[in-house]
Amino acid sequence: MALEIELKKLGFSDKEAKVYLALLELGEGAVQDIAQKSGVNRATTYVVLEKLMKQGVVSTVEKGKKTHFAAENPRVLLQLFRVQEKEVEEKESEFQKALPELEALFNLAGEKPKVRYFEGKEGLYAMQEDFLTSGEKNIISIYSADELANVFSEKERKDYAQKREKLGISARSIYTRTSGPWTTSFGEQKYLPKVKFPLSSDITIYGNRVAMATLKGKLIGVIIESKEISDTLRLIFELSWKGADTIK
Repeated sequence: MALEIELKKLGFSDKEAKVYLALLELGEGAVQDIAQKSGVNRATTYVVLEKLMKQGVVSTVEKGKKTHFAAENPRVLLQLFRVQEKEVEEKESEFQKALPELEALFNLAGEKPKVRYFEGKEGLYAMQEDFLTSGEKNIISIYSADELANVFSEKERKDYAQKREKLGISARSIYTRTSGPWTTSFGEQKYLPKVKFPLSSDITIYGNRVAMATLKGKLIGVIIESKEISDTLRLIFELSWKGADTIK
């Protein structure tokens, strides 16, 4: 009903709108009559009428020993709307005063990592594209050569390496492989035996970003943009890079 919708815009609840419109049609009436007309149960109708009286849109009329309720002229709703509008303005004014302190608390948290999620092989392609278009010229990574070969064909891996080299992006990697170390043009690499380090994921660090992707089972990936996280993992990589030479 159109009038109910308009009343709800003024802040009336569904039952308040029904009771008020029923009372407008009746002019005045006892609780029982209003409840029957509105379709709202008697107990609830009484509670609603009490609230409408406090808002000034309903008044009472004594009929003998009975109390009847009467609707005020609908123009009082304009005043109700103005009161609500004023309350909103006052709340906004109070909020504006508190906003600087709230923003200060927000900024205390410092840099907030940005996180992006990827799924499937297409998602891993998108992650590779991010490596290539980030503008970073140095990439470091830890990965499983066996699992990488299961996801990407030799041609796909070579195409990616060629794109990276064409953009002048250098790469250092630590990798595992079942059949031992290999000779590759994919950049400077160090080998770890897979039997001791059964990796099944890929971790790539570039600039302030860390990309992590599964290479086994369901393919999912995430890119986290955070200086603190990337710096920490870069230190861990450097420790691993130095320690790789001692692993037999």
